[in-house]
Amino acid sequence: MPNKKTPLVIGIAGGSGSGKTTAADLILQKVGKNRIAYLQHDSYYRDLSDLPLNQRREINFDHPDSLESGLMMEHILQLKQWKPVEVPIYDFTHHNRTDRTIHVEPKRVILVEGILIFAEPALRSLFDVKIFVDTDTDIRFIRRLKRDIEERGRTTEFVVKQYLSTVRPMHLDFVEPSKRYADVIIPEGGLNEVAMEMVIARIESLLKEESIS
Repeated sequence: MPNKKTPLVIGIAGGSGSGKTTAADLILQKVGKNRIAYLQHDSYYRDLSDLPLNQRREINFDHPDSLESGLMMEHILQLKQWKPVEVPIYDFTHHNRTDRTIHVEPKRVILVEGILIFAEPALRSLFDVKIFVDTDTDIRFIRRLKRDIEERGRTTEFVVKQYLSTVRPMHLDFVEPSKRYADVIIPEGGLNEVAMEMVIARIESLLKEESIS
C-alpha cells in the first residue's frame, strides 16, 4: 500500500520474568490493541514433533537456536509491507508447536517481545526502537517459578533444575550482553509507571502524526 507509511517496529527484551510481557500488555491496553500488531518470540519455538516428549524436555529452550527467528523476521518484514501473517501457536505443556495459528493484521506499530530478540543481529536490525526491561535476578526467578507452575504445568523441581542448567547460563551468555543494544532501559518493566508513560506517550504521538498527515 504505497499511501501508507512504513510501520514502526518496537522491540521489548529482558530476562525471563523481568516484566516485559507486563510492559507490552500495558502498551496494548493504553494505546489500543486495534492499533498495534503484537508478536511474541515465544510463539516461534521450533517444531519438535519428531522427538518423543522426554527428549523435548531436555532441549535448551533458552538458547537462540531453539527459536525459529528467521520465520519471525519474515513475519515482521511482511507486516512492514502491510501484509497479514499467521503466527504459530506453541504448546508449552507438551513442548511442541501446534497445528493452529493466530492471524495478525498489519498496523502502524509492530510490537515485538521476547527474551532473545536483541541477541540475534539480523533480528535486532529490524527494530526502530529497542527497549530492555531490567529486573533483579531473584524477582525474575520467583515470577518464572510461579508462571511455570500455574500456567505451564511444571513442578518446582523441574523449574529449579531448568533454571540452574539452562536459564541462568543462557541469560549470562546471551540476554544480559544484549542489553547494550537497547535504546531505553526500564527497571521493573510495566511496574515503572514513569518510564512506561513516556514510552506510551511517544507511541501516541506517532499515531497522532499519522492521522493528520
